[in-house]
Amino acid sequence: MSNNYQYPIDLDWTSEEMAIVVKMWNGLEQAYESSINREELLSRYKAFKQVVPSKMEEKQLGNSFEKISGYQLYSTIKKARNSETKTISMP
Repeated sequence: MSNNYQYPIDLDWTSEEMAIVVKMWNGLEQAYESSINREELLSRYKAFKQVVPSKMEEKQLGNSFEKISGYQLYSTIKKARNSETKTISMP
């Protein structure tokens, strides 16, 4: 999928928080476009959850990202948590 889209972010976040969330979206892109180290992805997700602790907001952001990119946050993190492989790649 083309990367000509804007990442879903909250303009009330600090620059650091925005960078953390963008890093999460980049990790999802990596998982779908090639692969990403599983521990790195889970580390990015942990940082993401510090910025977005609400499940509802996480779901809204994840759904927004999926609509523009086709990449699913929930299923990617679920696969990373349930996997023992060193890297994660999504279909």
